[in-house]
Amino acid sequence: MPNLVMEYSNSVDQRVNVQGLLADLHQVALQSGLFDVGSVKSRALRCHNWLIGDEGDSVDFIHISFELLDGRNAEQKRELSRQLMDVLQQQASQVRSLTVNIRDMDKESFQKVIN
Repeated sequence: MPNLVMEYSNSVDQRVNVQGLLADLHQVALQSGLFDVGSVKSRALRCHNWLIGDEGDSVDFIHISFELLDGRNAEQKRELSRQLMDVLQQQASQVRSLTVNIRDMDKESFQKVIN
């Protein structure tokens, strides 16, 4: 039940193929061997308003939030994070701030319905 959410400043659209980047990040998750392929969900969210430090909105960014059900060890999560960052650096090196955050979701409180 992993969710990859790529948030990015709207200025990134001018220099990065966002759909292509999202597809490649999605492939990293699919090929990691950590998840049931049919459960991986990826999406991109363009941010129109943001502030970073005292530079306001003059700094562009891409931030990956990757949420997964708990149960993977620290090394597996580090490797996933490293592979996602590798793709970001290859395709978006001109973007000033690139970040990846892997988070565990609590299985006991997670809810899912498929209709």
